[in-house]
Amino acid sequence: MVTIPYWFIRYGLPAGFLLLATVAILLVRHAVHADDSAPSPRATVTTAARAVPKRAQVRRAQASAYSVRSGDTLGAIAERFGTTVDALIILNPDVDPRALRVGQTLRVAR
Repeated sequence: MVTIPYWFIRYGLPAGFLLLATVAILLVRHAVHADDSAPSPRATVTTAARAVPKRAQVRRAQASAYSVRSGDTLGAIAERFGTTVDALIILNPDVDPRALRVGQTLRVAR
């Protein structure tokens, strides 16, 4: 009869179980998130996929300035002023839609 040392039962088996569980979790996580290399459509803002209105279609007569607040997004600003994100991008071509800064001034069409 083979005798298993007490220290192995006390420390080795729990450590082995944790190692096995960690490997299993990593394998499952990799299988679930394997397609995350491609950016999700919600995470990227592309204007090529949308029909961008022509500059003439944007109402410039009533354009005014807006100072970006904490937590603002182009979508929230567009909704607040009753316009579209595409119109804001046309009015502010030098603004990165994914990197708005607090205090940044944007032109908005009302």
